[in-house]
Amino acid sequence: MKIYGVALLAFCYLLGKYLGQLLGQLIGVNADVGGVGFAMFFLILSISWLKKKGFLEVETTSGMKFWSSMYIPVVIAMASVLNVKGALSGGWAAVIIGAVVTLSCLALVPLISKIGQNK
Repeated sequence: MKIYGVALLAFCYLLGKYLGQLLGQLIGVNADVGGVGFAMFFLILSISWLKKKGFLEVETTSGMKFWSSMYIPVVIAMASVLNVKGALSGGWAAVIIGAVVTLSCLALVPLISKIGQNK
C-alpha cells in the first residue's frame, strides 16, 4: 500500500478545514465554507513546490499521485456530512460567496493548468 503522501494530505485537509471554518465564521455561517477546495488547492501547491525544490523521491511522487487521485472522492465523501441547512440559513451571503468562489476557481483554471507544463 502506498502510504507516502498521507501526512501531506492530512495536513492540507486540516488546514483547509480550518480555513473553511474560519471563512464560515467571517461571513456569519456556522459551517465549513470551501474547506475542501482550500485543502485541494494547498495539496496542488505543496506538491508543485516540493517538485521544484527536488524534495520528492520516486516512491513519494508515486504515493502522492495515488493520494491526489483518491483525494477528491474521499474528502468529498467526508465533506458531504456538512450542515447544508446551516449554510443555507445564512441567506444570500452564502449564495453570493459560493458564486464568487466558483467564478474565482474558474478564472484560475488556466493558471493552475500551466503548473505542470514544461517551459
